[in-house]
Amino acid sequence: MRITPGDAATAKEEAASGAASTTEFLLGIIPDTLVSAFTADSVLQTLLVALLAGFALQKMGTAGEPIRRGIENIQRLVFRILVMIMWAAPVGAFGAIAAVVGDTGWEALKSLAVIMLGFYATCIVFIFVVLATVLWLGARVNLFSLLRYLGREFLLILSTSSSESALPRLIAKMEHLGVSKPVVGITVPTGYSFNLDGTAIYLTMATLFIATAQGSPLGLAEQISLLVFMVIASKGAAGVTGAGLATLAGGLQAHRPELVDGVGFIVGIDRFMSEARALTNFAGNAVATVLIGSWTKEFDRDQAQRVFAGRDPFNEDTLIDDHGPDAGDATAADERPKELAGASTS
Repeated sequence: MRITPGDAATAKEEAASGAASTTEFLLGIIPDTLVSAFTADSVLQTLLVALLAGFALQKMGTAGEPIRRGIENIQRLVFRILVMIMWAAPVGAFGAIAAVVGDTGWEALKSLAVIMLGFYATCIVFIFVVLATVLWLGARVNLFSLLRYLGREFLLILSTSSSESALPRLIAKMEHLGVSKPVVGITVPTGYSFNLDGTAIYLTMATLFIATAQGSPLGLAEQISLLVFMVIASKGAAGVTGAGLATLAGGLQAHRPELVDGVGFIVGIDRFMSEARALTNFAGNAVATVLIGSWTKEFDRDQAQRVFAGRDPFNEDTLIDDHGPDAGDATAADERPKELAGASTS
């Protein structure tokens, strides 16, 4: 190696500039005030405030319960405003597709059909091959029986494009199926935030499609890093209809900013893919609940067989299983083991 004084000076300048940029990045995470994070253009500032507020409320215990309820009410207000805004979203989606079709012709619609059908096919393979195999090997439960039992919930999700709408019914039905109340109470809500299979599939496939459409396809190393990044970015995206599209835009902004403009290309078909996302997320959470119950020995297989056979139907009128899998059916409670019935009613 032959390092000249000029080379050393250049390397020193580059190192100094790099250190400055890193410092600026870290300092940029800290907002000027507590409320300025909500008006600034930095998502990391909002995330920092959210983390600090969450830890503070946790330390406050019951004293922070009124504050938490107030934040939940504000959240509902914001979601309601978003629903009102989304009524105008079809106009924007129509304009985005019209602009693309006017520029590229009918070939654009063929490309959109390819990504949409490809996403459907991937979700179908994941549910009926991957999830079915895992459920049978881990719990000896037939996937088709489980999906038939949750048929009403799938129709509800299909109409709302959000798996969140079926959360209370999934909790009640899993308890009625024979999974213990503690397991259901932990697994289902946690799965709704961290077990978003359909959203992860959508984010990765949509990013690959956008990158290819813009003439900058991703290499294998970039695809692997993208997969890890999007799996993390998908957490918490199940609460709002169409949140997957916002998560995709935010993920691209952080991972590949030059691809963000391509999100407008698929916004017109996002509604159709949103339904498949929600259905896949819901199926994955239902399977996970049964698996966790089986692994922890908190799954009553006899009760599950009665439910699948139709001998112990779920009470659709009262959703009585909010307080235990046997609360709405005295006959079923007598047939089930006394220790499980006592644990569920307690």
